[in-house]
Amino acid sequence: MEKNQHQITEEEVQVFNKKETLAGKSEKKRDYFLPASIVVAGVLIGGAVVFALLYKGGSSAGNGAAQNGNNANGQAASTTDVMNVGGRDIVLGNANAPVTIVEYSDYQCPYCGKFFAETQPLIVKNYVDTGKVRLVFRNFPFLGPESVAAAEAAECAIDQNQGAAYHDALYRAKYAEEAGGGSENDGSMNSAFFIKLAQQLNLDIPTFTTCINSNKYANEVKQEEARGVAAGVNSTPTFFVNGQQVLGAQPYATFQAGIDALLKGQ
Repeated sequence: MEKNQHQITEEEVQVFNKKETLAGKSEKKRDYFLPASIVVAGVLIGGAVVFALLYKGGSSAGNGAAQNGNNANGQAASTTDVMNVGGRDIVLGNANAPVTIVEYSDYQCPYCGKFFAETQPLIVKNYVDTGKVRLVFRNFPFLGPESVAAAEAAECAIDQNQGAAYHDALYRAKYAEEAGGGSENDGSMNSAFFIKLAQQLNLDIPTFTTCINSNKYANEVKQEEARGVAAGVNSTPTFFVNGQQVLGAQPYATFQAGIDALLKGQ
């Protein structure tokens, strides 16, 4: 079974061990990747698709955070706010597209990089470019200080209307580095790195540099992550497809089946 989610801490894993027996566990530095059994099915009900998830294992994004779609009080978390697209969201696609996919991700998460490199291009080609799907990207930088810094740098690029391009540049660079043996918080995501990417995109460098050095969007990034936690995000990548939560870097065929079912139910 392919591991396709980035989980968080051993202490949090133990909470879920009380509920289910895990098939196995491997450690990579401070992060834990748990075997997941995920069944994602598109079921047409009243014109909507429910992505049915059977998820074994998982983790919380922090003390009191949401787990498996529930908030700290054990109540189902509403996805209404999640699906409301804001002015600072990085968005690809037609605002009137019938299907919206919201992704919560971390620029250092290897499975987020996997989705970006393997699945996202096919979704963009077949659904975004044809006006059927809108993709929305949001920050969930739980993997450490370099994740936070990368999220803040992307916010600075949004100021110059280059949020989507900078998002892509960050993922391409980190994905390539990890393929060559790089790892999380290895020092590669620093000010010089962020400025180099900005230069490649012809951003106004003095303005961009002032933005990242002043941590202008530190609170914005924190608030975005907190909104994700409130909606039940506890691992990356996590998606909301027209309000239905989908966990992990699922293959293109999974998204294709769900999207087609939604489109059929228009």
